[in-house]
Amino acid sequence: MRWSERMQLRYEEDRKQDKPISILAIESSCDETAAAVIRNGREIISSVVASQMESHERFGGVVPEVASRAHVEQIGFVIEQALVQSELSLDDMQAIAVTCGPGLIGALFVGVTAAKTLAQVAGLPLIGVHHLAGHMYAASLSDGVEPPFLALIVSGGHTELLHVREDGVILRLGKTRDDAAGEAFDKVARALQLGYPGGPKIQQMALLGDPKYVAFPQAKLGEESLDFSFSGLKSAVLLHLDRATKAGQDVRTADIAASFQRAVIEALMTKTRLALQQTGLTTLVLAGGVAANQALREAAKEVCRELHVQLAVPDTWLCTDNAAMIGAAAYMRYKQHKLADLTLTGRADFPIDQW
Repeated sequence: MRWSERMQLRYEEDRKQDKPISILAIESSCDETAAAVIRNGREIISSVVASQMESHERFGGVVPEVASRAHVEQIGFVIEQALVQSELSLDDMQAIAVTCGPGLIGALFVGVTAAKTLAQVAGLPLIGVHHLAGHMYAASLSDGVEPPFLALIVSGGHTELLHVREDGVILRLGKTRDDAAGEAFDKVARALQLGYPGGPKIQQMALLGDPKYVAFPQAKLGEESLDFSFSGLKSAVLLHLDRATKAGQDVRTADIAASFQRAVIEALMTKTRLALQQTGLTTLVLAGGVAANQALREAAKEVCRELHVQLAVPDTWLCTDNAAMIGAAAYMRYKQHKLADLTLTGRADFPIDQW
């Protein structure tokens, strides 16, 4: 029997039995090699993450070739450990899920190849997951949130406002036109000589500073636009530092960090408030690596209080890349019978409305 036939038979048998759905999920889109077992889209049975942060820290950012090699070295180990910790085997799974994009293409290929191999050997359905969908559905692991909702995804590579409909269809309402918010955090942190990753470094330093020290500008993209732009803000910080240095002034690092963080958060919340008003949605999901920022969380709480909107935010450890969130998103696809086949491949550029 061909794999596709075995996969379909397995899917139909499991759905008839109405049994709990356990999914082995794999994530390797950037610099985290991760695997997890998720039950019914909400229960984390196991989660293993092998971080590459130390490997990339000396370069001030992620080096794609280094990341790919590390994924090759770690992928088998994290999958094995996820199964061991769950006290389950492949025979107990109902599907294999994997991030298929967007991300670093070499890194994605490692995870997709591993997932396709496991699915073919075990005769299990295969589910390709969009990385941003994973971030969104991480909230279901903490708060049990379900569509419809507005999602603000803020990470190193993405800043997007998404309308997730009740049927799971995702509509992109706005995105950054240049730098992502997390990317701006990294670049400003580097300019302030705070190190990598920039988000946590800026947040820590900002606690010691005056957020009103510098009124950094925000991009004006039109009253009704839901797009973002952070390159001008980043340039304004660099210009401020350059002027201070040339004038022989002390660089007030904490104050600059606090002022920059305030400007980013205000820009994010201005567009989010507008999106909530335009759509009439009553739930906001805040997700992505930058969603771990406590000042951003507090600002989102305030906006939601003002508009009488429910706020759903993943636990802090679920904001950064992990496989548990991929399993949560995969469960939604599994229920809708949106399965992949062995032609599944990694996509570096993958608009979420094409998923």
